[in-house]
Amino acid sequence: MASPFEMTQLSSGLKYSVILPTYNERKNLPIIIWLIAKTFTENELDWEIIIVDDASPDGTQEVAKQLIDVYGEDRILLKPRAGKLGLGTAYIHGLNFCSGNFVIIMDADFSHHPKFIPEFIKLQQQYNLDIVTGTRYRSSTTPHLRGSHVAPGGVYGWDLKRKVISRGANFFADTVLNPGVSDLTGSFRLYRREVLRNVISQVQSKGYVFQMEMMARARAMGYTVGEVPITFVDRIFGESKLGADEIVGFAKGVWALFTSI
Repeated sequence: MASPFEMTQLSSGLKYSVILPTYNERKNLPIIIWLIAKTFTENELDWEIIIVDDASPDGTQEVAKQLIDVYGEDRILLKPRAGKLGLGTAYIHGLNFCSGNFVIIMDADFSHHPKFIPEFIKLQQQYNLDIVTGTRYRSSTTPHLRGSHVAPGGVYGWDLKRKVISRGANFFADTVLNPGVSDLTGSFRLYRREVLRNVISQVQSKGYVFQMEMMARARAMGYTVGEVPITFVDRIFGESKLGADEIVGFAKGVWALFTSI
């Protein structure tokens, strides 16, 4: 991982906004916020976190308000919505409040560890990329990240069935769409703010297929994409939201993209 000095030299004058969609993440939120804040502070990076909560009944918003008291209104912004309105619209809603040059999207349930964020930023800076995405399925960065050792990507906490579904979904989408990205269904990514705004305005899918369409359309629009291996860990508290309907929807979404892009 890059030292604070290296990151400061690479990222002088830049600000990073993290959009964190939440639903019933009361137990996870304080820790993930602390980890994100620690990562940015240690690397001397300017940052903010936009929490987009979809009316969680477990008290997530109350916890978020306490975190605002701890970190300050300039660092933590709570922008709730009236109900569960979907991941794509959560990003669109959060984008309206982002002041950073770059936007990071990630899950609040520890599936994505903030320790990988400096590697995303360093790769983006080295190659002036439009997008950097985390990948569970590569052993090294693409393009090559100079001056840093990155461990191979992987998945922890999934049973064989879930691993086969994820691998199969990515293989199917890559074969049909050929976007040149190894992990189309991942949701840990860094975007230039205007790139994210442009791409998301073209996306039509919802659910599990949403992230795949984001990447497929970004490549079709000519944006440059890098990949950083990450370790994905199944959620600590709460339940996974992947179901059979999402899998069927993904297959239909891949075919729809194949016929439209």
